[in-house]
Amino acid sequence: MSLQSEIVEKEVKKSSFFKKYLIKKGKWGILILVVILAVLIGLRSAIYFNNKTTKIGFENIGEFATQAAYCTELSSIDNSRELLKFSIPFTQSKYIYSYDVVIKAGFDFSEIEWEENDKIIEVKFPTAKILSSEIDLDSFKVYHEEESIFNKITMTENNESIRGLKEKAEEDAIANGLLENARANAETVLTGFFSKVYDLDKYEIVFKDK
Repeated sequence: MSLQSEIVEKEVKKSSFFKKYLIKKGKWGILILVVILAVLIGLRSAIYFNNKTTKIGFENIGEFATQAAYCTELSSIDNSRELLKFSIPFTQSKYIYSYDVVIKAGFDFSEIEWEENDKIIEVKFPTAKILSSEIDLDSFKVYHEEESIFNKITMTENNESIRGLKEKAEEDAIANGLLENARANAETVLTGFFSKVYDLDKYEIVFKDK
């Protein structure tokens, strides 16, 4: 091999080495840049979270549901045509069915008042109320189904039956302590909120009714 060929070969190897070195360095540089950006984004998120915490964090919650009741209610629609107080044969339409109803109770947060004075945090509650009643359509069960071609059950009758079912579920939930449990859970949740800002070893929280 000539001297000139050896020189050319060495230059090619040297150039190839520098290219690989620069590519490797470039990859490490991109990786370091990505890590730095991730850290900065993480710091910004942490700072934002801390700012929300110092404001207690519940000013704009709106409705505050603190207790839910799950009721299975049985309902029936019984309709038949009568003549002189006697049911006419073949005119009876009757359905017996059930739905699960989910009832949530709590408070309107805009009506909850609180103030801190002399190491005492006084919280005033309005009366707990039902916030929503929702029928679980997937829970529908039919136990009896009979409909006369001479006396069909109307959509109005069906709608009234469902409304009555929801009202009965609300009555049952209230009778079993729904509103009292909503109040007790609200006190627990608010105590947790205040503990993020106040040292509860030094402050006392007093809950009162309006």
